[in-house]
Amino acid sequence: MSAHLQWMVVRNCSSFLIKRHKQTYGTEPNNLKALNSFHYNGLIHHKTVGVESAADGKGVVVVMKRRSGQRKLDTSYVRTTINKNTGATQQHPAHDPKEQVLPGFAHGCHPQSQRHPAQPEANDGEEEAARPTKSA
Repeated sequence: MSAHLQWMVVRNCSSFLIKRHKQTYGTEPNNLKALNSFHYNGLIHHKTVGVESAADGKGVVVVMKRRSGQRKLDTSYVRTTINKNTGATQQHPAHDPKEQVLPGFAHGCHPQSQRHPAQPEANDGEEEAARPTKSA
């Protein structure tokens, strides 16, 4: 099901909704702002990121949704604990969703591929044959 169709079903009738003070809040997992909106909903999107406190009270746990196996809820989330050297851990490309290559993007379309432009191929003095012109 598409995310838009799921949003139309979930937006007004969900067990995670809290309606107070003329505002609607969403308490579903991976909703970082706790707002009931399409953009911040953690249930309907294929890629979500959440932050939780670690079980031992030291550090945080970053929860990311996997690309494969999203129908199997017990294995659909990857949990990474950050408790030592948090600066180096957060800067590692494996933990940054922006650095991950998205499926369906051709090489050259993704911003990551534009950071490292391809090296021009060296011609060893050979010129390509010119195309014949079209005659009318």
